[in-house]
This record gives sequence, structure tokens and C-alpha cells, in this order.
Amino acid sequence: LLPPPGAPGDPAGQPLPVESRPFASYGSALHVALPQPPRAGQLLTLEIDYEAGEGPGVCWLAPEQTAGKQKPYMYTQGQAVLNRSFFPGFDTPSVKCTYSATVKVPEGFTAVMSATSWEKQKDNTFVFKMSQPIPSYLIALAVGDIVSADVGPRSRVWAEPCLIEAAKKEYDGVIEEFLAVGEKLFGPYVWGRYDILFMPPSFPFGGMENPCLTFATPCLLAGDRSLVDVIIHEISHSWFGNLVTNATWGEFWLNEGFTMYAQRRISTEVYGSAYTCLEAATGRALLRQHMDNTGEDHPLNKLRVVIEPGLWGVNPDDTYNETPYEKGYCFVSYLAHLVGDQSKFDAFLQAYVNRFKFQSITADDTLGFFLEYFPELKEKGVDSIPGFEFDRWLNTPGWPPYLPDLSPGEQLMKPADELAELWAADGLNMEAIEAVDITAWRTYQLVYFLDQVLQKSPLPEGNVERLSKMYPKISKAQNAELRLRWCQIVLKNNLEAEYHKVKDFLHSQGKQKYTLPLYRAMWGGSESARALAMETFSATAPQLHVNVQNYVKKILGLEVAE
Repeated sequence: LLPPPGAPGDPAGQPLPVESRPFASYGSALHVALPQPPRAGQLLTLEIDYEAGEGPGVCWLAPEQTAGKQKPYMYTQGQAVLNRSFFPGFDTPSVKCTYSATVKVPEGFTAVMSATSWEKQKDNTFVFKMSQPIPSYLIALAVGDIVSADVGPRSRVWAEPCLIEAAKKEYDGVIEEFLAVGEKLFGPYVWGRYDILFMPPSFPFGGMENPCLTFATPCLLAGDRSLVDVIIHEISHSWFGNLVTNATWGEFWLNEGFTMYAQRRISTEVYGSAYTCLEAATGRALLRQHMDNTGEDHPLNKLRVVIEPGLWGVNPDDTYNETPYEKGYCFVSYLAHLVGDQSKFDAFLQAYVNRFKFQSITADDTLGFFLEYFPELKEKGVDSIPGFEFDRWLNTPGWPPYLPDLSPGEQLMKPADELAELWAADGLNMEAIEAVDITAWRTYQLVYFLDQVLQKSPLPEGNVERLSKMYPKISKAQNAELRLRWCQIVLKNNLEAEYHKVKDFLHSQGKQKYTLPLYRAMWGGSESARALAMETFSATAPQLHVNVQNYVKKILGLEVAE
């Protein structure tokens, strides 16, 4: 216990008894005995001497796991409950605080953090400050051989030297446009800078919205700006998630459903509604796939998930799935539908952010504010319309009661639907197929087409081989979203001649959203597909994030170490 600032007393402080007590399967509680009970509002300064680095929140990569393959790399991943293995703290999204850090690294390395200011001092020491209060899961550190390039007035990209040119080319000028639209819709961007760090390929997520510094998968460097929707998603978290935060992980949809809605609002402003509806349709297909995998009435398919604390409780990290994103998006869209006027709903979102900024809230807070903001809707009792009750949205598992209208995307979806029908036919009508020119189709139109082909698979004998030959743009794509779907099609049709593509894709990256569906497909496939799963996993396991390793082991029926 250190003396209060400016007060007399031993600057080294007074040692305190501590003990570690059981808390949950994902962490223990640190109990500190104070010399006397503190008064409410009293400021205490505790200094805790600890060592960390073995836990799941801190990832150490060998040089061969990086893009440059020359130097090691480390990064932290806090969401949902992993930062407790990086530092002792109140590791709950219901508590927010500012932080500062001093980080000393070896010669030739650079440290970056999710902080509003950073400066390099002598002896390879970096000093960081986050001046806005944030929940513990958003504190993040990365150290590696990384360099930066400016891509806008308040944005730069960070990456290993071998990736920096690609990163600059992909994002130069676009980030500021997204930020400006976000500010117009949702109010001021309060975090100062918005930088992106492109991570090594084993990073398990598409993006992690660490404030001021999004961590992103290198899969986003597609070379054609086709996957920027992921960056729009992370930018949207600057308001929904980082500024207004779910107080518990059981209401994760407050972070993700609102962020999906915000992402699609920005995308509509920038790219128009046809493209955005098409992207939303691929999201709906992911939700459908997820619910088919788990069964609609699985308890995870509610927006309000019960996460019991205690030793036998569910680890919040294991509740990660499509429901809070896409079903959450449907619920926010339903609220907008009740209002019936986009500009009025936009104004509500801005008022909502302003009302709850820097706070952690529950769904009851959100919905209470919605009804208070629109008293005429409250009077009409919109929270209890039969079949669409707010309570049903939150607490009943299953398919969303309301789906937003995606018909503006029809002009892009219809040709893709028709082409998929042609490829699923018994005798191929090559004349009709050749009449469809897909050279101008954008990534999400191709993704949508492949989703339809996958749904119709296995296709009649020989069709997939011909499809592969006809569209090298698809079967030889370097774009990760296209590669994922092509690999799923290869497996569903048991096209052994192209198994190597599945193996290559899984060797090239370790993103959870790409990795798990492919292992599920291999494990549910033929003998040779299962063999491919085992062979690929034993070769790539060391380069995967520990959580992803464990999820794959579960799929393959292997022992998971506690």
C-alpha cells in the first residue's frame, strides 16, 4: 500500500498480506487485506509486483509464425476474460478506468498499445497513456519488428516491414472517409487517433477493436479493398462497445448487434444499399449455418445468455458465435422498423451514445432509453407486440422474429441465385452458364454465389470440376472470404483433387472464423477428409492461438489440456 500522493510515509509503502482464492475455471481471485477498512470514495494506491506471460491472454510467436520470419513477436488479446492472465485487475466489462504503461523492449523492436498517446524514450522504452476510461478487455499490447505509414490525417497503419506497402495501398485515404461518416451518424470520435496494426497470420480474429489501435488479420490485405467492411465494423465499435459497453458478457449483443447495425449504416452511406444488403445477406447465411449446426433452440441462440459465475460456469470466451452479431443486428433493425424513419432512428442512436458514453449498461438500460426517447411508441406498447415482445427477443432462443428487408440487394443476388441453380442442375446448360459474365462481380456477390452453391452441394457428378475450371477467379482466388467458401465446397463435394487448397489455406492463416468451419467440414466428411484434418492440424497446431487449438481439438475429439 503506497502512501497517498504528497503525504508523509515510507515511499516504498507498506507490505500487505495477499492470497489467491478459487474463482472460476478461467482465473482465480486475488484477495488483498488492507490495514483498515477504507472509506467510501477514498483513493488507494496499491502496487502489485507480479509476473505474467504463461496465460492465454499473452501470445508469444516464434519468428516462423510471423510474416517476416526473422524476429519473434508478442501480442495480447483481452476479450473476453483473458486480460486477467496479463495483469491483475477488475476484469469485467462493467468497470472502466484510464491506464498508463511503461514498456521496455529489446533493440530492434517496437511496442504499441491501445492508448491515446505514446512516446519513445531512450533505451527502447515506450510510454503510453489512455486518457479515456475503458473496460479492462480493451487494454492491449503488441511488440515486434513493426513499422508504420500514414494513411490519413488521424490514421496510420502498422505492420511488419514486408507488409507495410500492401497495408498502405489498401487503406490509404479510405479510413478517414469511414471515420467522417461515423461521426456524422453517431457523434464525435473521442479517441483521437484511429490506427490499424496488421497482425501475424495466426491472429485468431478478423479484427479486435482495441481503442486507437485496431488489431487486424492480414487476410484483410486482399489487394482490392474488397474486405474493408471488417474495418468499418471495427471503426463502428468506437461508439458501440468501446464508448457504450455491455456491462456483462451475457449481453454481448449490445456491443455486437449495434456495431453490425452501425457498420451497415456507414456502408450504406459509402457504398449504397444494394452492396450493403448483399453483405447483410451473407451475414444472414452465417447465422442460418450456425443455427443449423447447433439447433435453433440451443441456449446460446438467445440474445441474453446466462453466464453463471463460479467454478462450473460457462467461460464467456466459449459463447462466441454469430447470434449476438446477426440476431442482434435484426433486433436493432426491428427497433428502427418500429420508429419507421431512418433519420429519426439515426438521431436516437446519437442520443443513445451521448447518454451512455463511458458507461457500461444492460439491455434494460438500452430498451428503457429507447421507450423514453420515443414516448409515442411506449404508449402504443411496442415492447409487447405478440410474437415480437422485447422479452422474447432477449430470452427465447431461435431464429429472429423479424428480418430486415434486404431487397435492395436483389439486383446483385438474383443473377447469383440463377447462376447457382444452373450449376446445380443434372445436365449442365453450358450455353446459359457461358452467357453469365462474372468478371465484374465484386467479392460479396461472388461470396453470395458460393454460399448458394454450398447450400446446393453436393452437386451432380463432375459439376464442381467444371465450375473450378471455368472460374479460376474463384477456384484460384487469394481473397480469404472466397478461399474459405471454395474450400467448403471442395469438402462438401469430396473433390480430393483440390484438397491441397484446404491444406494451403489452413497453413496460411489461423483466423477462428475460417479455421473452425473447415475442420467441422473435414471431420463430417469422408475418411480421406478426416485424414486431411488430422494431418493439417498436427502441422499447424503450434501456430494457432491456444483457444483456437482447443476448439479444433474438440471438433477432432482430441484431449483438451486444462
